[in-house]
Amino acid sequence: MPLLLRSGSAALGWWRIRHSEHRESTTAEELRSGYHLHSIQAAIHRNQIEEVISLLNTAGVEPVLVKGWAIARSYPEEGLRPFGDIDLCIISEQYQKAAEVVRTLDAKEYLIDLHDGFAKLDDRRPDDLLARSEEVCIGEVKFRVLGCEDQLRILCTHLLRHGAWRPLWLCDIGAALESRPAGFKWERCFGEDKRTADWVACAIGLAHQLLDARVDDTPIGERANRLPRWLTDNVLKNWEQPYPELYPPLSYVPQMSEYLRHPRGLIKALRIRWPDPIEATIRLKAPFNEMPRLPLQLGNALLRLGRFLTRTQKDA
Repeated sequence: MPLLLRSGSAALGWWRIRHSEHRESTTAEELRSGYHLHSIQAAIHRNQIEEVISLLNTAGVEPVLVKGWAIARSYPEEGLRPFGDIDLCIISEQYQKAAEVVRTLDAKEYLIDLHDGFAKLDDRRPDDLLARSEEVCIGEVKFRVLGCEDQLRILCTHLLRHGAWRPLWLCDIGAALESRPAGFKWERCFGEDKRTADWVACAIGLAHQLLDARVDDTPIGERANRLPRWLTDNVLKNWEQPYPELYPPLSYVPQMSEYLRHPRGLIKALRIRWPDPIEATIRLKAPFNEMPRLPLQLGNALLRLGRFLTRTQKDA
């Protein structure tokens, strides 16, 4: 129960048991309360999205909404997928204007995460992502979300980049996979880079093995059933404590520079910052195979140490 409630999965837990013999239990009541809370929050969040995008549109800014509500549409009900920040990608030419709008009194009460382009989410050309995006509406406001192929790929790489510590992210992949339209283009989702394509296949494989997402009608069925054992084991280990404060960026407070002046707690800080094997694989652009992850974790740790020392020298 604590895992479901604190990881934002209570509504999904209720959805799972709502027609079972357990629906009248004390546990079910807690899950049902979580479901009601998420449903109310989803309605509030829809209104916030409408107001924020309306402000941006009035200023001549056309954002692309990513994650959050964009993926919640794939669930049977929006309230099953809680969302917090409003993630908006803005083309570079409009980014400064968008930042000014967000700083206004009308917008400051909202949790808005502005992205200058798409570089932090994906390596595809912005023009291609925009050309494949689709227009949607909330109330009277029109805006764009990513095309289904691009959205699935970004969900997969985002999951792996952050060590797949949050179960809800894998549920997103399963929901996007099973709700994809008939004309879904797998070659567009995978792209030309074979390594990235395999990462996507592995993330979908995790959704298949851990959540029973269907892959029999996909081109990656064989790969989905042939994942390295360490990968699933590591995801399940992270799910034992799927709490944001235990993972970056929240776990990286205070900054390492603070320990140069006050070394107390340095060993614990280094242990917290030890690279996750999934994260290290992605950061070093390595394959997901049966080879040990320790060399990649060491390599990623040394790379980050080098960057830290470089920044420290510049600031000195």
